[in-house]
Amino acid sequence: MTLRRLISLFCATLALPGADALKVSKPGVYSGYSSPLYQDVAVNSQFIAARDGTRLAATIYRPAVKGKADTKPWPVLWEGTTSRGRRNPDGTIGYGAMAGRPSVPGGLTAMADLVKYGYVVVQVERRGQGASMGAMRGYHDWTESLDAYDVTEWLAEQPWSNGRIGVFGCSNTGEAALHAAAAMPPHLRAIFPGCFSWNKFDGFYRGGILANYGTGPQSAPLSEGLKSIPVEEDEDDALLKQALHEHERQTNLLALWEGMPFRDSWSELTRSRFWVEGSVNTYQDAIERTGIGIYNFGGFQDDFRREQIIAYSNLHNQSKLLIGPWKHCQNEGFDLVTERLRFFDYWLKDVANGIMKEPPIYYYTSGAPAGKEWHSATQWPLPAGKPTPYYLLAGNQLGTQRPSSINLSDTLRVNYDVEREPRPGSFLMQPPGPQDDKGITYTTPALAAEMELTGHPIVHLWLSSTATDGHFFAYLEDVAPGGPATIVAEGRLRASLRAVGTAPYRSLELPYHRSFAEDAKPLRQGQPNELVFDMLPLSRVFPAGHKIRMTITGADPREKDRPETTPPPVVTIYRGGPYRSYVTLPVIPDH
Repeated sequence: MTLRRLISLFCATLALPGADALKVSKPGVYSGYSSPLYQDVAVNSQFIAARDGTRLAATIYRPAVKGKADTKPWPVLWEGTTSRGRRNPDGTIGYGAMAGRPSVPGGLTAMADLVKYGYVVVQVERRGQGASMGAMRGYHDWTESLDAYDVTEWLAEQPWSNGRIGVFGCSNTGEAALHAAAAMPPHLRAIFPGCFSWNKFDGFYRGGILANYGTGPQSAPLSEGLKSIPVEEDEDDALLKQALHEHERQTNLLALWEGMPFRDSWSELTRSRFWVEGSVNTYQDAIERTGIGIYNFGGFQDDFRREQIIAYSNLHNQSKLLIGPWKHCQNEGFDLVTERLRFFDYWLKDVANGIMKEPPIYYYTSGAPAGKEWHSATQWPLPAGKPTPYYLLAGNQLGTQRPSSINLSDTLRVNYDVEREPRPGSFLMQPPGPQDDKGITYTTPALAAEMELTGHPIVHLWLSSTATDGHFFAYLEDVAPGGPATIVAEGRLRASLRAVGTAPYRSLELPYHRSFAEDAKPLRQGQPNELVFDMLPLSRVFPAGHKIRMTITGADPREKDRPETTPPPVVTIYRGGPYRSYVTLPVIPDH
């Protein structure tokens, strides 16, 4: 048989209907489009100079053959991190999950696995972190954006780079990816960020309340800082010690946050209105003009999930959204590294794998039948959703029947002695344990049939207080028969910042509180005041026999700036007449 005949038969085989069956490209699953090209990884570290001369420490992972880095240029994926790794107790260097260990399927930081598919993967410590020089001024300030521009363009110019650059990250590094896009580096093609804030005030001061987190990365004591990994040229740690000395100048983030109680607050620490400077939404127009691909992800147990959805809604041009049943920066049961490979293959290698033709939203519904938890959607909130008011009723009941015209009320004495059930992991990024014994509860009867809630619950709460201000929290809970309860959504609002306005971006028609200093108004003493605020989104099927409960408190275990009075204030919650309190639940009918 001639060579031409063999080639003809081979091409005919590829054209058979069964050949395409070997190709699979769907969320978290990817085969037949991209194959491993290398077995070895070459690792080196060095400084990258920013435009002002600040040296940023980088670790570079390149495809290698028999231990030697290949000279062929490939696309580059990089992360602007706070740590490239730590020294082990025995003095050896541990690069953590990025290299030198077996792959963990789906692990967030196992990005070095993509080197074998023909990518260069780079971690760069942002200024003021690890072995990088300089000092952080705030948190994701414009200087960091310019650094990201410089790093991106430096990577594009290297002989082992083909000039196509992607950025990835989660939490503070996910937000850094968006700030990299804000600087509009010409060679940036795509980003894959997760668990970040779209607007920094809403992310870190949600409802006008500093809670959960917000202190961020700080300069470490010398003994801890010396555990950072130096670059290879720094054989005696002299440069690392210089970097740690420079870190001492950086802004204390807790002091920064505490000094900016309003959205328009001026910070003397940064000499700017830092909520504006540090917010991704400030640079929305610039990011959209880049035309880059954006794939952001979060979890329905993460405090930033609302921010992910808002970001998707505003950066929708080339945008995708993934929300799983996860806590902060976790992805159990879903191969996120493979999904990143699928995404970056499309944007950096022009692989026609269909990822951008899929419905842009992929989300998980807890409690759905096994094998049917994941769903695709083309818009959010879901068009099928039916916002349904559930009223606060007599006897601590929660129901759809409209209360009587009689002005009725309940009394709550604020309990500051709130507690949380111990939980391992990212406890500050997820709800506390149930607080029903610390507040006042309203509960539905046992559900006659299962009910799906997918979307954003919105609280309308009429109250008065013996205090002129207060922090108010609402928790939505799934109560199983016998009493075990799980918080599935929660919201909060500082009463003096209750004024509702118009958001400067697409807000999905959720209540927006401008929260400028001039908006702060004390509660009217002895008179009803309406507080309207959204809870974090959820997607959950409540089984038949379960109950839906809303708990209202005047304190939360995660607060950092709780105002306390002695004695604690007494709050009156109104639930009748013209002051009907209720929560609108995002019911999906005919589930």
